[in-house]
Amino acid sequence: MIGSGTPSFEDMSHADQLAVLEETADLALGHYQIAGLPRARLLNLSENATYAIEGGDRRYALRIHRDGYHAPCTIASELAWMVALREAGVVITPRPVWNNDGAQITRVGHPAMPRPRSVVLFDWETGAEPGIDDDLVLPFEKLGAVTARMHAHARGWTRPPGFTRPVWNFETALGDTAPHWGRWRDGMGMTPAHVALFGRTVETIGRRLALFGDGPDRFGLVHCDLRLANLLIDGPVVKTIDFDDCGFSWFMYDAATPVSFYEDDAKVPELIDAWVRGYRSEAPLGDADTAEIPTFVMLRRLLLVAWIGSHAETDLARSMGDAYTAGTTGLCEAYLSRFSEG
Repeated sequence: MIGSGTPSFEDMSHADQLAVLEETADLALGHYQIAGLPRARLLNLSENATYAIEGGDRRYALRIHRDGYHAPCTIASELAWMVALREAGVVITPRPVWNNDGAQITRVGHPAMPRPRSVVLFDWETGAEPGIDDDLVLPFEKLGAVTARMHAHARGWTRPPGFTRPVWNFETALGDTAPHWGRWRDGMGMTPAHVALFGRTVETIGRRLALFGDGPDRFGLVHCDLRLANLLIDGPVVKTIDFDDCGFSWFMYDAATPVSFYEDDAKVPELIDAWVRGYRSEAPLGDADTAEIPTFVMLRRLLLVAWIGSHAETDLARSMGDAYTAGTTGLCEAYLSRFSEG
C-alpha cells in the first residue's frame, strides 16, 4: 500500500498513479457482495480507469471516475438512462450493481487522493470490441438501427427529477470559453500552420451548425461516444457500453463518433452509408441531416485533437500524439474545399 508520506496523486509518476488507482479499486470491492477473493485487473485508462473483476463464477467491470469530471448526480443520470434503455428493450447496456448500502455509486477515498472518487460496478457484458480492420459494414448498419431506437427513446422518455448531463454544442466542443475537453489549439504537435487551417475549419463548422439549427428534431439526449471501443459485437447483436459522455447534442453527432480516431480511413464513407441505412430501417432521416454528417465528423476530429492535448497522461492520447494532429490536416483541407462556401 502506498503510504501517507508519498506525493499527492497529481504529482506522482504514471506508474505510481496506476498503483493508487488499483488500490482504490481493491478498496471499492469491499463495498459489494462479490464471491471469493476478487482482484482488479486494469482494462483501460482514459477519462476513467476501468477494471475487470472476477468473483466466484461471475465477472464484473468496475469504473473509477476521473476526479472532477462528473458529479455523483450526473453519474446517476447516466445510469438512469442506461437502465431505462435496457429495460425498454432498446439496446443491451451494462447493468449497474448495487453496493452494500443499496446505492449504484460508491465513493471511495485513498490517502494519496485529494477527494474520494466515484466508483460504479457493472455486470460483465459478453461480446468483443470491433476493430477498424474487421468487416464492419453489417455491424455499422445494425448500429445505425440501434442508434435510431436510442434517439426515439430519448425523445419520448420522461427523465427522472434532477436529471443532469452535459451539453455538447459548438461552444462546449470547439469554443474558446469553456470547452469540455480543452482547447483544440492545445492539441499535441500544433504548429502555426495547423492553428490557421484548423481555425478556418472551426469557423466553417460553426457557421454550418448555426444554419443547421438545434431544434428538438435535431438536438437531444444522445450517447456522444459510440466509438469502436464502446461497442460490443456479440454474435448478431450490437451492444453499447460506456455512457460516460452521454449528454445533449445533435442526433447526427452519433453518426460521427463511431469512426473516432479513424476519420481518414478509406472505409469511412461506406461505413457511414451503412449506418444511415440502418438508421432509416427504424426511423425517418432526412437528406438535410445526412448531408451534415461530414460536419459532425470534422467536429469530432477536432474535439479529439483537443482531448488528446488535455489528456496527455493517458495511454490512448500517447498512442495518437502528434501524428493525429498532423493527420487532421488533410481532413480539414478536404472539408473546406467542399463546404467553405456553404
